[in-house]
Amino acid sequence: MWNQLRTDEYEGMLAETVTMPGHNGDRIHAYFSRPLGKGPFPGVILIPHMPGWDEFSRETARRFSQHGYLTLCPDIYCRFGHGTPDEIAAKARNAGGVADDSVMGDCEGALEYLNSLPYSNGKAGVIGMCSGGRHAFLAACKVSGLDAAVDCWGGRVIASKEELTAAQPVAPINYTPELSCPLLGLFGNEDKFPTPEQVDLQEEELKKYGKNYTFYRYEGAGHGFMYYHNQAYRPQQAMDAWEKVFEFFGEHLSTEKRN
Repeated sequence: MWNQLRTDEYEGMLAETVTMPGHNGDRIHAYFSRPLGKGPFPGVILIPHMPGWDEFSRETARRFSQHGYLTLCPDIYCRFGHGTPDEIAAKARNAGGVADDSVMGDCEGALEYLNSLPYSNGKAGVIGMCSGGRHAFLAACKVSGLDAAVDCWGGRVIASKEELTAAQPVAPINYTPELSCPLLGLFGNEDKFPTPEQVDLQEEELKKYGKNYTFYRYEGAGHGFMYYHNQAYRPQQAMDAWEKVFEFFGEHLSTEKRN
């Protein structure tokens, strides 16, 4: 839980850029952070948002590790080249976005990487914000072996036929029957991407198929309300949302997986 660290306890972490197996066996970069110690620790796959594989993603990874999680943030944009996050995000947009199949393959590689570590407890969740939230929901439906998923205001989970593209050929909502782990959703009621009405439709679909999910919706908050680096930030709503994330992952990832 947030700010419950004891002042007499040792704390330390390691954070570094690593390479990992991605989609189709590609070797891609990832930012990996972990608490120091023998563990075992649960894992978190952090899918970066469309602003890119950026400093916010790295800081978020370290926040999870401060709370006891192995965190791997794959550079899902690695295939577009290298430069600043803004430069590479622009290349990705101009190319029609990163392909869903590619992101799911990278998530599978990230899960394999985390589970192979000797200090892993064998459980892992996935979280993403904005387009990463959409990808997190998609991974919860398409990637086998995840134990929990958090969708932070993921847009285009519901998409019309006109909005579908070669890179994103199926609306993630269509995969709801395949959702295989508990889902937490965090949304702002002033968001337009997704709108509250789209969140309603997603919730109806989850109920229809009897899925294990919890949604929280925040008044006075729009898209990106946890982004403390820009004007979208809403501190009260953001800190409550962080509490919800830690509670959720604590419930579903903290115990060691039994074979």
